[in-house]
Amino acid sequence: MFQKLFILLFLVSFLGNATTNKKEYHYEYYSNGSIKAEGWKSGDIKVDFWYFYYPNGKVSHEGHFKKNKREGFWYFYSKIGKRLREGHYKNDKKTGYWYFYSETNKLLKEGHFVDDKAEKWWIIYDIAAGITRKYQYKNNKKEGYCLLYKNNKLFKAERYIDNNKTGEWTDIFSFKRDNPNASL
Repeated sequence: MFQKLFILLFLVSFLGNATTNKKEYHYEYYSNGSIKAEGWKSGDIKVDFWYFYYPNGKVSHEGHFKKNKREGFWYFYSKIGKRLREGHYKNDKKTGYWYFYSETNKLLKEGHFVDDKAEKWWIIYDIAAGITRKYQYKNNKKEGYCLLYKNNKLFKAERYIDNNKTGEWTDIFSFKRDNPNASL
């Protein structure tokens, strides 16, 4: 008898937990009644794909959740629907390679994130001046070299320590002379 009662209680508790964690599609609204967000929830926890909206009804950002944290690839848009940035999240932190765009869909910059911080090489496009800068980042700061290109030709190199410029060269010979161990 005790064994049957134990099994019955176990099944009731198991089925009770299964129903409380049921995945349902959820909607959130602004005070004016327009949609603010929509996506999947398991209980009170955001899971799977979600859309978020501006008050004008355009999508502001979209991507996946895992246990209430951003996970996987995400897209972010302007109020008129133009893509502004895109990249990966892991455990709610930016990670991997990201792209950033202007309102006119021009690529402004691209680079690596590690634990929500800019790391490794970043490429910054100065569209008006026609200059491309390739910076080395460490812990969200310029740390290392910056190579400047115009018309795909290297015309200047700079060195940064802790986000401060500490050197500048306008020809490859003086750069190599002053930095014999540099590997770019």
